[in-house]
Amino acid sequence: MASLFDTLQASAQRAGIQARTKESKNWFRKKVNELGDVNPRKLLKDDALQSSANQISGSMYMYFYDPKHKKTLPYYDKFPMVIMIEPAPGGFYGLNLHYLPPMVRARFLDELMKTAPKNINDKSKLKIRYDLLQSTKKFKEFEPCFKHYLTSQIKGRPVRVPMTEWEIAIFLPVEQFAKVKKETVWRYSRKQYSGK
Repeated sequence: MASLFDTLQASAQRAGIQARTKESKNWFRKKVNELGDVNPRKLLKDDALQSSANQISGSMYMYFYDPKHKKTLPYYDKFPMVIMIEPAPGGFYGLNLHYLPPMVRARFLDELMKTAPKNINDKSKLKIRYDLLQSTKKFKEFEPCFKHYLTSQIKGRPVRVPMTEWEIAIFLPVEQFAKVKKETVWRYSRKQYSGK
């Protein structure tokens, strides 16, 4: 099966789009919108993604998740896209970017990428910690995204999204919020990080 990520990257190169620019964000967002629905189960099998038993800080992962306390949560994402921050009791802390609307996601990721190595490749990861996220206003959007994930509640094997594919991944419409619509989640998130 042809990789969705490889196909989009190849199209961007043919169109002369330079990675990680304002033009590339708009281009990838438009192309992903043209795709329509993206099936998360198929996405987990994409050749560009790497099956991973272990989570490494600073890397991005996608997986199916069944929260332990889902009955009491006002809403939750059944298919998180998470940048792991650090280990936590029973699992890890991470930033689930699905809690932000796509263009806010892109701006937030731009700020996070300032902690990435200069020349990124498939093995690159962010150098980011909770205290850094908390200490500066440029990372204000982290609050609604910051979650504690339990390894026991991950269903199946997570896949690692190489940093070279993050610019595409953030625009994929694969969030699966339970109990409320994604627009409602994004509205709550906006209130949380803007203080309004």
